[in-house]
Amino acid sequence: MPQDLSFYYAAVPAVLLVGLAKGGMGDALSLIGLPFLALVVSPVEAAAILLPILVFMDMISLVIWRGHGDWATMKIMLPGAILGIALGWATSALVPGDMLRVVIGAVTILFCLRYFWNNFGPGAGKITPPRGQRPVAASFWGTFSGYGSFVAHAGGAPFQIYALPLKLEPRDYTGTSVRFFAILNAIKFIPYFALGQLDTKNLVTSATLLPFAPLATLAGAWCVRRMKPQIFYPFMYAMAMIAAILIMREGLGW
Repeated sequence: MPQDLSFYYAAVPAVLLVGLAKGGMGDALSLIGLPFLALVVSPVEAAAILLPILVFMDMISLVIWRGHGDWATMKIMLPGAILGIALGWATSALVPGDMLRVVIGAVTILFCLRYFWNNFGPGAGKITPPRGQRPVAASFWGTFSGYGSFVAHAGGAPFQIYALPLKLEPRDYTGTSVRFFAILNAIKFIPYFALGQLDTKNLVTSATLLPFAPLATLAGAWCVRRMKPQIFYPFMYAMAMIAAILIMREGLGW
C-alpha cells in the first residue's frame, strides 16, 4: 500500500470525480479523474486500483437508480458489449490503445458537434423526434463500447452515441447507463485477473480509497435527479464532448 501522502493527494480527487460520474454526471468527470491517479502510478496500475472501486460504485448506483432504466436498450446492446470485452481480452497485446482512443474521440466529437449544430446553430429550433431502437447499430456501438472499455477505458462514448439520440427520460437514461457499465465492469474482473493486473497490493490500495466512493456517487445522483430534460441532454452532450477531447488528447500524447 502506498505510504507517500502525494499518492492520496492525487488518488482521493480521482475517486471523487469518478464517483460523481458514476452517480450520473457524465463520463467526462471520470476521464478527468483518471489522469490524477496516473500522475502517481502507471496507467495500467491506476486502472487496476480503480476497477474494484468502480464495481463498488456500481453497486451503490444500482440501488440509487433501481426502478429506472430501459430494458430494450440493455437487451440489444449487452451482447455486443460482452463480445467487445472478449475481443479486447484476445487482442489486448495487439491493438494500440492510443490508436483506439483517437478513433473513439474523433467519432464522438463529430457526433456531439452534429447535435450542437442541429440544436443551437443556424436554423435551430426544429424538434427532432427520439430515434427508435436499431438492433444493428446497437450491436455495433455495444461492441465498440465493450472493446473500448477493456482496451482503452473509453467505453462511455460509444454507449452515448447510441443511447443519447433515444431521448430517454433522464432518470431512465442514467439507470440504463448504470446497469450497462455495472455488468461490463463485473465481467472485466475475469480478464483483469487473468492478465495479472489485480494483485494483493493493488486490492489493498483500492480498499483504502473505498470510503470516498459513496459520498461522490450519491452527490452525482442528487444532481441528476434535479435536472430537467432540456438541461440534462445539453449537459450530457457537453460532457461527452469534453470526454472525447480528453480521450483524443491522451491518445495523441499531448
